[in-house]
Amino acid sequence: MKRAIAVTALLLLAGCAAAPAPVATVPAAAGVPPAYQFEYGSGEAGALQMAAYHALISYVKDKAAQRPDNSVVLAAGSPMVGAKFVPCGQKPLAAVFDVDETLVLNLGIEARAAAGEPFDRERWSRWEQTGGSAVAAMPGAQHAMDELRASGVKPIFITNRSAANAAGTEAMLNALGLGPAKHGDNLFLQGDDGSGGAKDGRRLRVADQYCVIAMAGDQLGDFSDRFNDPMAVAQRRQLAVHSSAGGLWGKGWFVLPNAVYGTALKGGFDDVFPTDKRWTDPKGEK
Repeated sequence: MKRAIAVTALLLLAGCAAAPAPVATVPAAAGVPPAYQFEYGSGEAGALQMAAYHALISYVKDKAAQRPDNSVVLAAGSPMVGAKFVPCGQKPLAAVFDVDETLVLNLGIEARAAAGEPFDRERWSRWEQTGGSAVAAMPGAQHAMDELRASGVKPIFITNRSAANAAGTEAMLNALGLGPAKHGDNLFLQGDDGSGGAKDGRRLRVADQYCVIAMAGDQLGDFSDRFNDPMAVAQRRQLAVHSSAGGLWGKGWFVLPNAVYGTALKGGFDDVFPTDKRWTDPKGEK
């Protein structure tokens, strides 16, 4: 999956609605870590999630009426500065979505992570297969799927859940009212090609068949694999804000907040707080 460092690795995933997840045996931690409080419990995060989907619906309806010339999927090999995009022609309209912490809140597995349980790949796979009753739809997501379909725009899911566990992912999305989801039709998983967790190949496959007028995700890699290239924290932020990507946020590319895991959780003190932006209290430091 789109794993990324930190507490994090536990991202994942939901599975078969027909096989309910067992009651958690991990003891509750003394307190919920702040990132989990924000992501899964706060009204503030819910408001941001709803706002992202409201904005996406409005944008997509406007674009569907205009029939844009280009998709919002970067053309193969395109740089981020002076980016080029896949042309639309007369292809049917679609919008592409990541799944985890974009369409789905993975409450069951993240509760275990918040309680201190370390990441384990085999457990992760079991979660994909059987965790489908321990998830919730992201606020605004179900309404967005309904609105898009009513507007003639096909929702397509590109996720780093495993192709080996496709049945569980299909069942989970359908049970939450986010589908229909069908592997190989509108659901593309890790293992569908030889690119591992990289998503550009799957995005280009979709853009060959559809005019993709919006994409949504919680990691920058949900929009371009270029964001996952090795680079300094400050350089990556510059790439997101000052390259061609800067003009797409909220205008074709829509980001959902994720404070719990992922590629955003990088950087030492000097990376996050540059030395030339420090403040010295004129009354003296304590």
